[in-house]
Amino acid sequence: MPDRNHNFIVFSPHISIRFISDIQSRNFTDDSKFLLLGLTEDAELQRLLFMLFLIMYLVTVLGNLLIILAVSSDSHLYTPMYFFISILSITDICLSTTTIPNMLVNIQTQNKSITYTGCLCQIFFVLVFNGFEICLLSAMSYDRYVAICHPLRYMVIMNPCFCGLMILFSLFISMVDAFVHTLMVLHLSFCTEVKIRQFFCELAQILKLACSSTFINNIFIYFFGCILGVVPFSGIIFSYTQIISSVLRIPSTSGKYKAFSTCGSHLSVVFLFYGTSFGVYISSMFSHSSINTAVASVMYSVVPQMMNPFIYSLRNTDIKVSLRELIGRIPFSNDFAIVKSH
Repeated sequence: MPDRNHNFIVFSPHISIRFISDIQSRNFTDDSKFLLLGLTEDAELQRLLFMLFLIMYLVTVLGNLLIILAVSSDSHLYTPMYFFISILSITDICLSTTTIPNMLVNIQTQNKSITYTGCLCQIFFVLVFNGFEICLLSAMSYDRYVAICHPLRYMVIMNPCFCGLMILFSLFISMVDAFVHTLMVLHLSFCTEVKIRQFFCELAQILKLACSSTFINNIFIYFFGCILGVVPFSGIIFSYTQIISSVLRIPSTSGKYKAFSTCGSHLSVVFLFYGTSFGVYISSMFSHSSINTAVASVMYSVVPQMMNPFIYSLRNTDIKVSLRELIGRIPFSNDFAIVKSH
């Protein structure tokens, strides 16, 4: 019979190999980089995507900046509704800036890598601004509910202090959600080179590539998904149920149209945001193609932020008037008119 020392010698290489593999998997996140493969590896398509995303990013930033300037420069727009619209524009700029510039740099330099710290930062800020936008849309629906169902008490209920508390509470909830998810990612280990078929670090993609258990991570995803998904959406449904019920009691057709027109822009933004998010969820469930999932992610992380300024500027008369006045005050527009007249 082999003695104990002989047994130890026989089994020790397996133990050593397993121990070294465990150390390598845990240390991978400390000194290595992730690879963002993007939407395609074709050089021609990458150049096309660079121009497309650059244009989309510039349109997003400039469009939302114009909304912010229009609201801040016109004292007639110092109301809760336009306060929420300006905060939404700031959120859209921040969300787009979290993902698109890094993608543009990677395409231009042909460097697909992102540091582990940079990837965690992207996960954190994407979750923060996405969660904040969800809560903000719910707050805006409550604002429309008070304006239509309780018009005489509107300024009393939607006072500056209450609006500020709604913003701070929404930001707090979204930051807690992002902090918990990012902290849980720190406990994951990655056994091989992490290649993310996406143009930014998305939490769902990171969890799929982890070689350690993600059970706890998924529990937190479902828990906060109920808080940030079901609760705000239920608030939106409740608000518009009350709004529709109140509007239907208005006798005149013009009165009904006027009441519904104040909600048109917000409803369009809600449908765009939740429609694209639902599309991503369906795509991830029924499509096993990583390319399709990546393209679907573009729809909720880029498109709504670019379209929101157009929705509010085209459908809102007050903002259109304010934008005309703002552009009219720009010096070069007056100089151009003088030169043209000569």
